[in-house]
Amino acid sequence: MKLSARNILKAKVVKVTHGAVNSEIVLELAEGTQVVAIITRQSAETLGLAEGVDAYAVIKASNVMIAVD
Repeated sequence: MKLSARNILKAKVVKVTHGAVNSEIVLELAEGTQVVAIITRQSAETLGLAEGVDAYAVIKASNVMIAVD
C-alpha cells in the first residue's frame, strides 16, 4: 500500500458502533491513545472492521492547528 498521506498510524479497532448510515470506529494506537473516525457503514463492513482487527489511522489534512496554554 502506498499513500500520499504523511501520517499513517498503526492501530487496533477497540469499538465499532454502527448507525443506519455511518459507523463510529474507535482505534487504539500502540501507546494507548484513542482515535475516533466516522465512516460510512458500507465502508466499515467492506473493510471488515470489528473489535480486535488491526487497522491504520490515515490522516491527511491541509491544516493542522496547534494550541498552548
